[in-house]
Amino acid sequence: MKVFFSIFISAMMSMPVLAQQLDSVISTYHNHKGYDREAYPLGLYTENYYKKEAEFAQKLLSDLAKIDTDALDETRYISSELLKFKLQEMVDRYEFKAYLNPLLSDSGFHLSLSYQVRDLNTYAQVKAYLNKLNAIPAYVDQHFKLLRKGLKEGITQPKVIFEGYASTYDSQIVNRPEESFFYEPFENLPSTLSRTQKDSVLNAAKTAINDNVIPEFKRIKSFFEKEYLPNTKSNLGVSEGPQGMAYYQNRLNYYTTLDLSAKEIHEVGLEEVSRINSEMKAIVEEVNYEGNLEEFITFLRTDPQFYATSGEELLKEARDIAKRIDAKLPAYFKTLPRKPYGVAKVPDAIAPKYTTGRYIGASDETQPGYYWVNTYNLPNRPLYVLPSLTAHEAVPGHHLQNALNAEMGDSIPRFRKSMYLSAYGEGWGLYSEFLAEEMGIYTTPYERFGKLTYEQWRACRLVVDTGIHAMGWTREQAVDYFVKNTALSLHNINTEVDRYISWPGQAVSYKIGEIKIRELRAKAEEALGENFDIRAFHEVILEQGVVTLPILEERVNAYIDGELVNR
Repeated sequence: MKVFFSIFISAMMSMPVLAQQLDSVISTYHNHKGYDREAYPLGLYTENYYKKEAEFAQKLLSDLAKIDTDALDETRYISSELLKFKLQEMVDRYEFKAYLNPLLSDSGFHLSLSYQVRDLNTYAQVKAYLNKLNAIPAYVDQHFKLLRKGLKEGITQPKVIFEGYASTYDSQIVNRPEESFFYEPFENLPSTLSRTQKDSVLNAAKTAINDNVIPEFKRIKSFFEKEYLPNTKSNLGVSEGPQGMAYYQNRLNYYTTLDLSAKEIHEVGLEEVSRINSEMKAIVEEVNYEGNLEEFITFLRTDPQFYATSGEELLKEARDIAKRIDAKLPAYFKTLPRKPYGVAKVPDAIAPKYTTGRYIGASDETQPGYYWVNTYNLPNRPLYVLPSLTAHEAVPGHHLQNALNAEMGDSIPRFRKSMYLSAYGEGWGLYSEFLAEEMGIYTTPYERFGKLTYEQWRACRLVVDTGIHAMGWTREQAVDYFVKNTALSLHNINTEVDRYISWPGQAVSYKIGEIKIRELRAKAEEALGENFDIRAFHEVILEQGVVTLPILEERVNAYIDGELVNR
């Protein structure tokens, strides 16, 4: 008895010490600047910077390894595991030289500048935005240097994804500063500015855009078209490049937070595609369509009744769906975010190569989140998928989850409030599409088919991503697989396939995460029976914010055990 009591007292005494050790490591991480924020308002992007960041991360990983994290309370244990995950990614990014390839089919260093365009509500924000515009030349120089080295080492995107890429920079080359997308925030300056201040700001804005924005996009155009794009690689799969299969497996591990092989993920995808196909065929029969599934999909792609006639009509429909979901939220969630969200179109400057829709988080406390809807090329934006898109990107999907994550209390370290892991976040987004069906948001069989085709879209990703990057698939194979199995428009299919080619591993996170959340819910429902509370279950999923799937499973198992004990 004395021995047990001694061990117990020793453990109790060590817990505060362990907590202090962890808090010290987290504090070191938080206080680490990496570079001078005033000197580089758009960030620092040099090989030496990534090297130093990897060395810093490795040092903190060594410090964390000395802490018995199993003896910590749950919140600190989760913090330690998430910090390890984040730090390891910093190390891997440097070791695999991923920083030499800062481009995707629908984004990249130059397109990222568009996210700086926000409403300006204070004079401080005005000055900060002007500083960012004037920092663009240095920002471009840094990325040119990385991309040139990437060319030398064979670490580039495949040439095939750059068809139509001129739209990502041509739209920014205008004749007058006032025509620039980057000038838009200056059209509604804060009312607190005096007339003299406004005149001064507008003059500074025109100068910044004239000298440091338009000329830089001309340089970007010249660089891509004369130097970079002609010399990019021809093969598709990242496993065929200098980083090899090890890099693709690393990406799968990172994006799923699990240890699954490409073959395992491919097989899961094939099984899901088959299951969902059966459900889709049932709807074809339900609406008494005289034809097979492929013919029904062609009907959905081509019949005008399923498409908006204007961008404003599409936006109004998205807003209506969003408000209908808003009204359902209290029945499904104990805790709702304070931060509101808006529904807006994808900016014209980036719309042609952009996805169907996306959630854009708030940049600061004065800004809302935004659910962006792509109104470009309306014949390829079917209305029957809009409920699923809205549930995924707005609520109960990304806005609800991201806003709650940012609003977690003081016991949660700062780095966790802005952390994002695709398996959790995108898994939750896809689960939200399933949840919208329970809420009664899908009002027609066609919208339910839209929900299934979105789910099928994510299931096909498991097959296509692994097919391209581990099994030698061609782009045509990938496109054909989507055409056969989904009701996505051809424009969206081509856009999406290019995205998977350029972003290995990320696309598999959606379905893998959703499968895990639905699996855990089914387990809780079976164990708790009539005592299962959907609001309590969602609280368990969301209250600790972004976590890895193994941590999420631990939390749900503990919740089930606790509920059974308290019966």
